[in-house]
Amino acid sequence: MREIVLDTETTGFDPETGDRIVEIGAVELWNHVPTGQTYHQYINPERAMPQEAFEVHGLGDDFLRDKPVFAAIVDDFLAFVGRGAKLVIHNASFDMKFLNAELRWANRPLLPPDIAVDTLDIARRRFPGSPASLDALCRRFAIDNSARTLHGALLDSEILAEVYLELIGGKQPDFALSGPSETNRSTGAQTSWRPAPRPAPLPSRLSEKEKAAHAAFVEKLGGEALWLKT
Repeated sequence: MREIVLDTETTGFDPETGDRIVEIGAVELWNHVPTGQTYHQYINPERAMPQEAFEVHGLGDDFLRDKPVFAAIVDDFLAFVGRGAKLVIHNASFDMKFLNAELRWANRPLLPPDIAVDTLDIARRRFPGSPASLDALCRRFAIDNSARTLHGALLDSEILAEVYLELIGGKQPDFALSGPSETNRSTGAQTSWRPAPRPAPLPSRLSEKEKAAHAAFVEKLGGEALWLKT
């Protein structure tokens, strides 16, 4: 099962009033295990960066001026996300709102709401009444977020991946025991995997004294002993 843990940084709170995405970061998980594959992109929002957004993200107009616009990176982004993958997002409605606004402006199909897994919702259901911010969850699960002095999309997605795995029960909650069939990542086909026989039997770890003691014990049981039957 492929999942993409994703975070965006924006110029504000509402794309319908002109706010835009300025950064996307994403981390790939396969069967709840990080693969090491990531996506990271700064984006020119084609508007001035508000001071309050600069203070949160540390991204200013001079830095973003030579970055590509969303329409120039949209196909690379969609290729990384792929089809069928769930998007794991903290406060998913916010990021999905911005992503779909940008996709609409770029004349691309929108992301369906049901592909989003909201870790904020999971945390609130699991720990009702407790703080559920990303920082609060890091404290709860003893996850090091000391590098998070400013909000950065890739760093936040990497931290969120750790938080998500803790929220669902640990770093490999199903212990890979979901069944004999697995999915081939390159083709998407279902394959049945079985371990191959050992090329040579393992050597016995019984000593000669132990073998003799066992033989004597079996002899006392008589001819109907289980060990004498084939």
